[in-house]
Amino acid sequence: MAEYTTHEHDVLVIGAGGAGLRAAIEASASGMDVAVVCKSLLGKAHTVMAEGGVAAALAHVDDRDSWKVHFADTMRGGQYINSWRMAELHAKEAPERVRELEAWGAVFDRTKDGRILQRNFGGHRYPRLAHVGDRTGLEMIRTLQDHGIHKGMKVYMEHTTIRLLKDGERVVGAFGYDRERGRFHLWKAKAVVLATGGIGRAYKITSNSWEYTGDGQSLAYHAGAELMDMEFVQFHPTGMVWPPSVRGILVTEGVRGEGGVLRNSEGRRFMFDDIPENYRSSTATDPEEGWRYVCGDKEARRPPELLTRDHVARCIRREVKAGRGSPHGGVFLDIAWIKEKIPSSAEHIKKKLPSMYHQFKALADIDITSEAMEVGPTTHYVMGGVRVDPDSQMSPTVPGLFAAGEVAAGLHGANRLGGNSLSDLIVFGKRAGEYAAKFAKEHGGGSINDREVQDIARWALAPFERDDRNNPYAVQHELQDLMQDLVGIVRTEDEMLKALAAIGELHKRAHQVGVSSNREYNPGWHTALDLDNLLTVSQAVTLSAIERKESRGGHFRDDFPDKNPEYSKFNTVLHKGADGQMQLRREPVKPLRDDLAVIVEQNK
Repeated sequence: MAEYTTHEHDVLVIGAGGAGLRAAIEASASGMDVAVVCKSLLGKAHTVMAEGGVAAALAHVDDRDSWKVHFADTMRGGQYINSWRMAELHAKEAPERVRELEAWGAVFDRTKDGRILQRNFGGHRYPRLAHVGDRTGLEMIRTLQDHGIHKGMKVYMEHTTIRLLKDGERVVGAFGYDRERGRFHLWKAKAVVLATGGIGRAYKITSNSWEYTGDGQSLAYHAGAELMDMEFVQFHPTGMVWPPSVRGILVTEGVRGEGGVLRNSEGRRFMFDDIPENYRSSTATDPEEGWRYVCGDKEARRPPELLTRDHVARCIRREVKAGRGSPHGGVFLDIAWIKEKIPSSAEHIKKKLPSMYHQFKALADIDITSEAMEVGPTTHYVMGGVRVDPDSQMSPTVPGLFAAGEVAAGLHGANRLGGNSLSDLIVFGKRAGEYAAKFAKEHGGGSINDREVQDIARWALAPFERDDRNNPYAVQHELQDLMQDLVGIVRTEDEMLKALAAIGELHKRAHQVGVSSNREYNPGWHTALDLDNLLTVSQAVTLSAIERKESRGGHFRDDFPDKNPEYSKFNTVLHKGADGQMQLRREPVKPLRDDLAVIVEQNK
């Protein structure tokens, strides 16, 4: 019989990034006993890597901005298969959540008259991203932690959750282990909030941290929740390409927002070659000119480098494929050109983009104030995730299970706009914590099946009983290679069918991997347990991508390169069937509410 330590709380939050901390703060403020479980140390969540800013229609830089324009931009970026209710709530509530962060001590960059400064970002019509240089995520986490520690929440650092526990249909807790000593822990709870982030570690080249192994998506799926829109994976156009030791690390969109331009090996700004129809024709190629974006009777000047991320990523891939790429397989991102316009450009760049300056100087010995960076697409974000109720963030099929942030689906549709991720965390983290607390107050604790717990413990310990020559790292690396090559930025049915078959074989091999030594300080064991999550989300992405026979947002099919209007009418939804197999169905997209349809039409 496996031994484990039992903890009892009202609300259990899994994940300590922006969404998890905001959920924990809100649930604690409701008088609940709250626990936060996180895989790394507090303060090390992947949110700290978010650089560009948090999107909110404060209208501090351009008074034409409003929640309505933000809503329309989000829907357009998501290709209109977003949850329009989530997009509405997000656009309306983001300004208040940002002002709340400011009240709690966040130190944003300021306008000359002392208001929060906002910068341009891809897909946003007006300057909308409140920021702290290029360290906005770090400031958000610092602020939420400083505020949250006064709420009395219990934090279990360096603990991994491996299964959710249920009483009937309802979730009643979770089971996991501490990564340092390998001891098992059981958390009883009346409500559980998933805030575990994304799935980037299923791919070879990614900007995501080591924690992003699809834990929350997999936990929810195996507990009976539905996954939605998993085919939509965002490849950020600008990850570091050189040197190899830092390949994939993000180069914030803020570099382009502050004037950085993309050039090919010929020195040409290739983004002018492929401008969508809703940009007015222009012969301008000067970085200050850009292209004029027209919306009704309103006009905004936008550089082509700030088109949506999926578009920019495909343009970069096109240049590389055509032989016009940089020496190491990317393109050049140049912000040093602004010395032609700004005499003190070096100090200006260091002030606006301190992290980027130090990152390239320390890791690549490149001074971005005087030379161009080599960048290329990197796996960055998954728009899909756990299907949730738009208002409460609770799973429709698993009562008591909530999800917020990247682990949840709906807000971003087919493609996320830069900066919407951070406002997503605080808007829906707050809502998830609020409604989880309400659920906990209205429902008593459920019962835990000890036999089920023992079965989970035996499954977790099984790798120690197998031949350690069956290496978990080998399975992980093969999965990352095949997802990168066959289900990456450009997809075809033949390649994805090969990937699906290979994932099935890797599932079998994952059940045979072995580890040596003991449970203490054993990264091989952690990797062996992560495989189940990585394979689950990889299968979900591949199945959903095969089903969607069109190109839309972050999903691009080389064999179906155009949008198909029929595919704008549904979301792909996955669930675990009675036979244990992954089942897929089409869920009709709900028609826009009349008043919101008018807003979209007015802002096309």
